[in-house]
Amino acid sequence: MRSEENNVSKAAAELLRNGSENVLREQIAPFWLKLRDDIYGGYIGKVDINLSYHRHADKGTILHSRILWFFSELAMLTKDRRYADAADHAFHFLTEKCFDKRYGGVFWSVTYDGKPSDTVKHTYAQAFALYALSSYYALTENADAMHKAQSLFTLIETKCRDNKGYLECFDEQWKPLINDKLSENNVIAYRTMNTLLHIFEAYANLYRYKPDEITEKAMRYILDIYSDRIFSAEKQRLNVFFDEEYNNLIDLQSYGHDIEASWLIDDGCKLLGDDMLISKISDINSILCESVYSRAYCGSSLLNECENGKNDTDRIWWVQAEAVVGFLNQWKKTNNSKYLTSAAEIWKYIQKNIVDKRPGGEWFWGIRSDGEPMTGCDIVSEWKCPYHSGRMCFEILRRIKNDT
Repeated sequence: MRSEENNVSKAAAELLRNGSENVLREQIAPFWLKLRDDIYGGYIGKVDINLSYHRHADKGTILHSRILWFFSELAMLTKDRRYADAADHAFHFLTEKCFDKRYGGVFWSVTYDGKPSDTVKHTYAQAFALYALSSYYALTENADAMHKAQSLFTLIETKCRDNKGYLECFDEQWKPLINDKLSENNVIAYRTMNTLLHIFEAYANLYRYKPDEITEKAMRYILDIYSDRIFSAEKQRLNVFFDEEYNNLIDLQSYGHDIEASWLIDDGCKLLGDDMLISKISDINSILCESVYSRAYCGSSLLNECENGKNDTDRIWWVQAEAVVGFLNQWKKTNNSKYLTSAAEIWKYIQKNIVDKRPGGEWFWGIRSDGEPMTGCDIVSEWKCPYHSGRMCFEILRRIKNDT
């Protein structure tokens, strides 16, 4: 019986590893390489559901940060000069067009030819620019990239932080605004789990490639907020939207964010080398993973979210990608084969349903409960990017070695 279980686990691991290499090489990287804009710089900001390129669409800073991160990490993984060139191209556009040279930080978006469009300064966008620049520095040792990454860290800590945590949204001159960009589900949040999660991810990436005590202190501060304010032991989930005092604004479990946090926070915490802290955070994240597994894993895929006790049964591209990594992470922690099996089943679901098999396609935004693609959602947008899908592949390759 044990031998049979081991064979099943080995087959699932091989499926994930071999498939991720193929997906990176044949699906994701070629699609995003084609979006390079050699006339105006950067990458085309919108491809609609009909695979039409909108060459004059605004270019999102989060999109370009994620493209820069993706190609930087892919170039380091493969040693392929094409991807390093793609990262160079993204770096020049991000730093030359998306940064505000007067007041600091990055804009939310610029026009197709690189002029400021939406000049909102959002903490989430600052974090992703920092995240990307850290990886580009690791690829190139470009001193300007690290200088800009560290300046964004300082900016977040001085402009975006108060005595209780992190603020969200500001105007061009860093005056606070209503946080409508990172609020959903008919609430306007003063603080969000999502922004805090990705500030931590950005700081962890900076610490990974350029460790120092100041970054470590900020990471520990965020982990305290995460464990004491964001995680709900009673509900076995992360709360999502908060007022200024961290009062929860809505009965909502975001399955995608919970499973994403379960591995992402684990990974960042390990960088600090503090065994007691690692154990504490790992226990929280194991609760999150099992909660998502028991509540949202069905039909070989993951539900989107649960609001007021009602599940949203759409299957969203990024939620599936994060579920693969989250369950794989939990398998490595526990050696419980159910998590590896579920990761492999979701992988197969992605390949069958989420991957857009039309010529020139990439991944659909999501699949409706009737099994059809969601037709109102772009293939490329300020949010639709190679970050979740590409990162899923990177993490599979890092976690499953050739000899598994």
